[in-house]
Amino acid sequence: MTDHLERYRAAADACDTHVFWHPQRSPAEVLAALAESAASHDLAWDRYGEHGPVEQLETELAALFGTEAAAFFPSGTMAQQCVLRAWCDRAGTLRVAVPDLSHLLVHEAGGPALLHGFRFEHLTTGRRTPDAEALAAIPGRLAAVMVELPLRDAGCVLPAWDDLVVLSAASRERGAAFHVDGARIWESQPFYDRSYAEIAALADTMYVSFYKGLGGIAGAALVGPADVLAEARVWRSRMGGTLFHATAEAVSALVGLREELPHLAAHLAWARALAVELPTHGITPNPAPPHIATFEVFAAGDVDEVNERLLALMEREKLQLSGLWRAAAEPGRVTTELMCAGSSRAHDPARVAALLAEVVGL
Repeated sequence: MTDHLERYRAAADACDTHVFWHPQRSPAEVLAALAESAASHDLAWDRYGEHGPVEQLETELAALFGTEAAAFFPSGTMAQQCVLRAWCDRAGTLRVAVPDLSHLLVHEAGGPALLHGFRFEHLTTGRRTPDAEALAAIPGRLAAVMVELPLRDAGCVLPAWDDLVVLSAASRERGAAFHVDGARIWESQPFYDRSYAEIAALADTMYVSFYKGLGGIAGAALVGPADVLAEARVWRSRMGGTLFHATAEAVSALVGLREELPHLAAHLAWARALAVELPTHGITPNPAPPHIATFEVFAAGDVDEVNERLLALMEREKLQLSGLWRAAAEPGRVTTELMCAGSSRAHDPARVAALLAEVVGL
């Protein structure tokens, strides 16, 4: 896999056309565009997260989500640890219910529990989406109930709206804060076809990311009550997250809100068109239809052979078709994740499906 990874990076760098993820731009191109945007809006520097574009971004987020306040953070990892700690301090318990596939448990090297002593209870296990029944199975007092919208490691699946409404109410009846990991909430909104404010109203607090659906360079934010976010800001400072300047990240997030957000419904429509084509080539999408513009695909095959064909196609066509494939849990099958964005919509879904079939050898 190491050889494949190094070869993949070299092949991707040489590609002049991309099917998935955001269009490839050099650091010089990105920074030049940010400088142009900052100049056109006459933006000043922020200072330790106050004033300038950070303040403007927080104001716009609070208005968009209909919340009292918003708070910028350098990363979602830090943002969620800070807000969960604030809820735990208020509740007098460190017990938090989360899916066992949550980013906090799978991708953060045990940091939340090591740094804060959180006691995580599994709200769900595996690919199940959370509901009130799952919460009722957890006895005892909880500081918070956290859902990930969508649950990325299950294929970016979302719970039904009615299930989410009932779970939110059940959490509050238990005296637990209802927190939403909304790293991909931008992409999730078309699935629910409700305003961001309606979605946020179900949550006591929510985290959003700027570098995923919005294509920003980095950064995240919390939205919610002003007093809770004030406590989270204190923890941000304690964890070294109050940077001298966050102007570049804030400007890129503002650009994303203006230039990327209006197109996310179209990205989902393209992803669903691709998902319709895939089964005719022996490739299975999950979920079907996709809930957001990112989803999993599965096919029969040997992972080394599939990746060899992928790399050969990329090197031959100068086309970045997908990321590397990996072995699926079921023997003899392979899987990868497809993230459809602006670059995707320049391609015919039927042609992309045929190319993916060529890669998996079908």
